[in-house]
Amino acid sequence: MADNLPSEFDVVVIGTGLPESIIAAACSRSGQRVLHVDSRSYYGGNWASFSFSGLLSWLKEHQENSDIVKECPLWQEKILENEEAIALSRKDKTIQHVEVFCYASQDLHEDVEEAGALQKNHASVTSANSTEAADSACLPAEDQSLSTASCEIPTEQTPSNDPESALEVNDFEATGEKENHCDDKTCVPSTSEKETSENVPMAEDTAEQPKKNRITYSQIIKEGRRFNIDLVSKLLYSRGLLIDLLIKSNVSRYAEFKNITRILAFREGRVEQVPCSRADVFNSKQLTMVEKRMLMKFLTFCMEYEEHPDEYKAYEEITFSEYLRTQKLTPNLQYFVLHSIAMTSETASSTIDGLRATKNFLHCLGRYGNTPFLFPLYGQGELPQCFCRMCAVFGGIYCLRHLVQCLVVDKESGKQISRAVLITDRSVLKTDSDQQISILTVPTEEPGAFAVRVIELCSSTMTCMKGTYLVHLTCTSSKTAREDLEPVVQKLFTPYTEKEIENEEVEKPRLLWALYFNMRDSSDVSRNSYNDLPSNVFVCSGPDCALGNDNAVKQAEALFQQICPNEDFCPPPPNPEDIILDGDSLQPEASESSAIPESNSETPRESANLRNPEEPSE
Repeated sequence: MADNLPSEFDVVVIGTGLPESIIAAACSRSGQRVLHVDSRSYYGGNWASFSFSGLLSWLKEHQENSDIVKECPLWQEKILENEEAIALSRKDKTIQHVEVFCYASQDLHEDVEEAGALQKNHASVTSANSTEAADSACLPAEDQSLSTASCEIPTEQTPSNDPESALEVNDFEATGEKENHCDDKTCVPSTSEKETSENVPMAEDTAEQPKKNRITYSQIIKEGRRFNIDLVSKLLYSRGLLIDLLIKSNVSRYAEFKNITRILAFREGRVEQVPCSRADVFNSKQLTMVEKRMLMKFLTFCMEYEEHPDEYKAYEEITFSEYLRTQKLTPNLQYFVLHSIAMTSETASSTIDGLRATKNFLHCLGRYGNTPFLFPLYGQGELPQCFCRMCAVFGGIYCLRHLVQCLVVDKESGKQISRAVLITDRSVLKTDSDQQISILTVPTEEPGAFAVRVIELCSSTMTCMKGTYLVHLTCTSSKTAREDLEPVVQKLFTPYTEKEIENEEVEKPRLLWALYFNMRDSSDVSRNSYNDLPSNVFVCSGPDCALGNDNAVKQAEALFQQICPNEDFCPPPPNPEDIILDGDSLQPEASESSAIPESNSETPRESANLRNPEEPSE
C-alpha cells in the first residue's frame, strides 16, 4: 500500500494516538491533504484497547521490540546531498516493568484455540521485566496481528442541523432484550441483538460452570473477544473539552457511551458509596441529617466560590485538605469531598485547586446521569478511531503497519504512570444490579506515594465477558507498577483459589488475572524538548495520569492553530444537501462508509448518536 501512496501531502501525522487523531481529523476537515501513518497494526498507539488475546499479542510485540538489532538503514542511500535526515528510534521505551499473573483455574480445554493463550506449563507468570513476562504470557504465532471488523454507519439517519443536538447517551443494560433510546426525532437501537447476546452465557457456557461464579482461564481465553482492555484508564467529564469537541464536530455519532453509575470511597477498610448529587445526599443512610445540611451548604458554596473570595482568600497558601478542616465538616464529609468529589491529593493540591476541582465535579453532575462521568462502550480505544473515521470521511489517507524510519529522535522523560489491569469475578461493592460502573479513589498511606484511582467496568460496557469485571488501577509512579499498586489490590481483592470456590460468601471479589506495567508519561513533551526541529515539525505527547482527556484536546487544538492559522477547529459537518462533488452533483454524507478505516475491535457494533440534553431536537 505504501508504494501506491500519493507523493505530496499538506500534513503528515505519525501515530494514531488521541491527540494525533484529533489533529488529523481537524486538518482533513479544513481541506488539508492528510496522510496518517502508524507502524503498528492497530489504531490508538498507547491509547488503544485490545481483546484479551490482542493484549497478549501486544505484550509479545513489546518483547520483540526490545530485542531490535541495529541495522544499516536503507533510507540513508536515498538522501540527497542537499538534504538532511533525522532518524526515528525503532525501540519503544514507553512500556516497562510488565508483570502478568493468572489466578484462575489453569486447565485448558482442548477446544480453546484463541491466539495468545498461555501454555499449560506457563500458567502463572511472575517476571520483573517486560521481555520475560511477554515471552511467557504469549504463544508465538505466525500472525498475531489483530483481526478487524468494519464499523458500519446507519445511512438512514439524517444528521441534525444543530451540532449541539448530536450528543446522546446510551444507558442500557445487557439483559438479552433489545432496548431502544427514543426521542421526538429518532429511535436508535442502543445495542444490537447480536451484541447483547454475545455477553449472555450460552447453554454450553452454563454447562461449564457447575459451581457459582467459577470462571476458568479457559473461559477467559475462549471469550477473549468480549474483552476490550484499555492501555490508559480515563473517563469523560460530561462537560469536559472532549465531550464538547465530540458534539461540535459530530464525531459523537461514531461512538456509544454509558454513565458511570457510582462514586465509591475506601475508608476504614471498607468500600462505600459516596452521595454526590442532591438526591443522593438526601437519600443517603450513611449521613446524619446534620451532615446532610453541612454537605449541601458546602457544595453550594463550591459552585459559586469565585463570587465569595473573602471566604477562601486567607487559606490560599494551605492545602485543600487543611482548608476542609477549617470548615464546618465532619471527618466523614472531609474524606468524601477530598477523595471522591474533588479527587485531589492530600498534600499536593492547594485550596484553589480543590475548590476548582469540586466545582468542576458539581458542574458536570446531571447532564447525562447521576454522576459527572461517561465511558465509551468498547473502551477508550474507540475515541482515537472515531476521529480517524472523520479524517477519512474528508479525504485523509491511512496507512498502518508502515514504519516511518526517518524524522526525529524522541527525548527521554523520567515521568511514569503505574497501571494495573485486573479481571475479577464480582464488584468491589455488591448491589442488586450486577451492571454497575464505578470509580474509586484509594488514598495513599505511605509518604511519597500517590493515591490510586480504580475504575471498575461491568460487562454492559462491552469490555469484559458476562460474569466478570474489568478493573483498571492508575497512579503516578513512585516505584514499579506492581510495587505501587499491589497493596491496593490486596486490600480490595483476594486471589482465586479452588478451596474458596465452595464458599460463596467470600468477603472480597476474587482476582482471576492481573497485569502490571509502567507507561511513560510524556504529557510535558513539546517542541522545547528537542533541539533544532524544522519549523514545520510538531510534537504530540502521550497519555497523562489525569482522569479526563483535556490535555489531549488542548494540545491538539493548539497544534492545529499553528498548522492552520485562522481555521475553525473541527467545525460541524455540512448538511448533506450542501455537499457539492464534481462541480454539480449532490451526494449525501452517508456515502462516507467507503472511506472509513477499519476498527480495532473484533466485535461488530452499531453506531448511536450522543445528544446534548440541554438542546431541543429539531
